[in-house]
Amino acid sequence: MELFKPIENMQGKTEKLDQERETEKVRCLIIGSGPAGYTAAIYAARANLEPVLYEGLQPGGQLTTTTEVENYPGYPEGVTGPVMMEEFKKQAMRFGADIRWGVATESDLSKHPFRITIDDKIIIEAASLIIATGATAKYLGFESEQKFMGFGVSACATCDGFFYKGQDVAVVGGGDSACEEALYLSGLCKKVYIVHRRDELRASKILQERVKNKENIEILWSHIAKEIVGDQSVNGVILIDIKTGEEKKIDVKGFFLAIGHHPNSDIFRDYLETDEEGYIKTTPGTSKTSIESVFACGDVQDPHYRQAVTAAGSGCIAAIDAEKWLGEKGL
Repeated sequence: MELFKPIENMQGKTEKLDQERETEKVRCLIIGSGPAGYTAAIYAARANLEPVLYEGLQPGGQLTTTTEVENYPGYPEGVTGPVMMEEFKKQAMRFGADIRWGVATESDLSKHPFRITIDDKIIIEAASLIIATGATAKYLGFESEQKFMGFGVSACATCDGFFYKGQDVAVVGGGDSACEEALYLSGLCKKVYIVHRRDELRASKILQERVKNKENIEILWSHIAKEIVGDQSVNGVILIDIKTGEEKKIDVKGFFLAIGHHPNSDIFRDYLETDEEGYIKTTPGTSKTSIESVFACGDVQDPHYRQAVTAAGSGCIAAIDAEKWLGEKGL
């Protein structure tokens, strides 16, 4: 049995497959929704770029897993994440953005126009490309995480910490992100537990010192979370001491994951310059990537802030950059 086909045969099959796929040409293609993608679509549509946006597996992005959003300007009473994203989408459609459900499965950025394959069957040839695919928070992987998502489980203290004011919470992790989350929460919450599997933190020395000097932060060394417990919302976490095997419960109302994010850039990484974690690098102050007329916005190029408002702002920048490039080229 042949495990690998000759390259020339595979190339022939690829060319034949491309011929069988439906092909469409667009001036401005936006991959990904959420605040960045939808904002880019609003600006691109108003500039008559006739943008086509593919929403991806999670239309609306990570905000659709959030219950209340209270830190986005313009919503004095707060708004749920899904409702806000639906309003973003409607606004983009109002100006003529063509918003479609579909997942980008392949990319070829080696030549212009760029070729993006959607759902393994449609090829979009794009004069300009805006990547707004976001980043996915890393989770521990047990069922109760999903059960209590938005009801005590969060991957963003800045987004959700206010809801736990005066209560006890836990942060999982031992790096800079975990320490920063814990320090932020310590200004709001009665007590903050840091749950860390090792017996020393991986964070920078200055952050470690700040954490250790905070009276309402307690580090639970050599512990891992086993299960999140509660009825309608979180009321505790079962921990295991990995040195002794003993289990114990801590009474907390909030459970924050700070073990990293994975940027959704995999299908573009063969072509674009990224950092070690896969975040797409952009020219400071712009959305420009290492390839001309490819722009990146939102969390896929932002390892630091990851906020709805900063994502929306970068989506605006990407659309304006795309408009300027297309205008200069007469496309």
